[in-house]
Amino acid sequence: MAKAIGMIEFKTVASGITATDVMLKTADVEVVQANPVCPGKYLATIAGELSSVRAAIDAAEAYNPSMLVDKFVLGNPHESVQPAISGALEVENKAAIGILETFTAASAVVAADTAAKTALVELVEVRLAKGMCGKSYIILTGSVSSVTAAIEKAKAGVGGGMFLDCSVIAGPDERLWDSIL
Repeated sequence: MAKAIGMIEFKTVASGITATDVMLKTADVEVVQANPVCPGKYLATIAGELSSVRAAIDAAEAYNPSMLVDKFVLGNPHESVQPAISGALEVENKAAIGILETFTAASAVVAADTAAKTALVELVEVRLAKGMCGKSYIILTGSVSSVTAAIEKAKAGVGGGMFLDCSVIAGPDERLWDSIL
């Protein structure tokens, strides 16, 4: 079975670090990434078996719900999500570009997973809050129809009023690709 992933996003660093400790003490999970992001929020991504990740995320939320910004649990994330977050993907086919921007990092990861599972697209980047005042975005590429379908499905899946904006560029200039990559 593929590992599940989960993320918490807290308003403060103190609450985020403490919630991460709560997650680690609650269930057998590993920290994939944990760090402060703009504007002073804290993100922690964990991985493990689905039941463990769910229990850990639930415990983190219960620890201090008033400081929780967003969260998610993905039982079977698309294999390109984590490399896109890490910036470790190489784009093979530069085609149409889709961009979707959210108010939270957690909602952007869920949008990226949804988009990658919806149509034949390549994730280019999942930017999580750094240098974005807490906002996040995904960039993907593929045929115009695939990119459009993926962006529309991801947009529909961004819940809680976390969707900010999106765009599909059918024929991007090569110089735009140079600036993105």
